[in-house]
Amino acid sequence: MYEKIMVPVDLAHIDALEKSVQVAADMARHFKAEVCYVSVTANTPGPVGRTPAEYEKKLTAFAAAQSQQHGQPTDSKVIVSHDPTADLDRLLVNAIEEVGADLVVMGTHLPQKVDAIMPSHGDKLAKHTKASVFLVRP
Repeated sequence: MYEKIMVPVDLAHIDALEKSVQVAADMARHFKAEVCYVSVTANTPGPVGRTPAEYEKKLTAFAAAQSQQHGQPTDSKVIVSHDPTADLDRLLVNAIEEVGADLVVMGTHLPQKVDAIMPSHGDKLAKHTKASVFLVRP
């Protein structure tokens, strides 16, 4: 049913994404799908890497560790943005097409009142792509 699962990750907060990463691995095992970990970073130094190239090495290592741990093929993609916060939704929608994902598994927060004014990232992805979006709550 699914062939390529995209999992948006932020390496600075990877502990908070443990559940969604596990769900993606379980679904990939079930569907014999590949998992692609996608991350958006700034072109300025950050807490995970001083450069986008350093950040990319860490994401590649993360994807390889997940492949070894769960026994599925993985891939990774780093997207560099001048303003990751403002560009995140658009860049993730584009990444879905670029990597050929037919399912997105991503962590989310519990619903809040502010969601009526500012939709969540998952909500925006579901509205702007043909891929299925599976949201994993903490």
